[in-house]
Amino acid sequence: MSPTLSLENKVALVTGGSRGIGRAIALEFAARGAAVVVNYNKSPESAEEVVKQIQSAGGKAAAHQADVSDFKQAEALVKFTVETFGDLSILVNNAGITRDQLIMMMPESDWDAVINTNLKSTFNCSKAAVKHMMRKRVGRIINMASVAGQMGNPGQTNYSASKGGQIAFTKALAREVATRNITVNAIAPGFVDTEILDAMTPETLAAALKMVPLGRKGKPEEIAYAVSFLASDEAAYITGQVLGVDGGMAMM
Repeated sequence: MSPTLSLENKVALVTGGSRGIGRAIALEFAARGAAVVVNYNKSPESAEEVVKQIQSAGGKAAAHQADVSDFKQAEALVKFTVETFGDLSILVNNAGITRDQLIMMMPESDWDAVINTNLKSTFNCSKAAVKHMMRKRVGRIINMASVAGQMGNPGQTNYSASKGGQIAFTKALAREVATRNITVNAIAPGFVDTEILDAMTPETLAAALKMVPLGRKGKPEEIAYAVSFLASDEAAYITGQVLGVDGGMAMM
């Protein structure tokens, strides 16, 4: 029995790992013993800060730039991970953006940007990672969905569609790769204290929190704990599931 949910000798790739939830996941993985590749697109300073924090604590980490909505860049990111640390045990598809607007006023470009960054990147990175994991006959893929993909949010048809798509993708891929000892699960966070919430007015945030039975925002670290569990050996019999970490918003 391992009460610590150790990730020793594991290699993890966290997309969008330089800030917010991704940053918390990268730090938690490293604290549990994993070597971590911190992917970023446009924030090299933030990514390097995460790497330095991990290394200063005695862990292994590297940063790598890639726009994971582009398949070739996602492939190169997975290749970098394997070449740098010799393996890829855990993939966390966390990269995501919002472009909130009512559909009548939503530009097509905002729809495309959110679908490509949130959903297509999940396909891109998973396809590249599965090739390696299939040969090793082991792996963990964890997709960062959202309560918006379960309940829907007004002004977020693009974001809700991308996250709902991630949930369906999770279940389908879990069935495809289960015979190779690869598990695929999703986390569905609720309102988490990140930069995305900073864009909300205090009045809007207060109204949103009324929908949360626990009555507060989540912490990025609380999401990271759940992701670390699904990445661990102790979660080997869990696949195709959506774990809500949302303060009770979507009780299904």
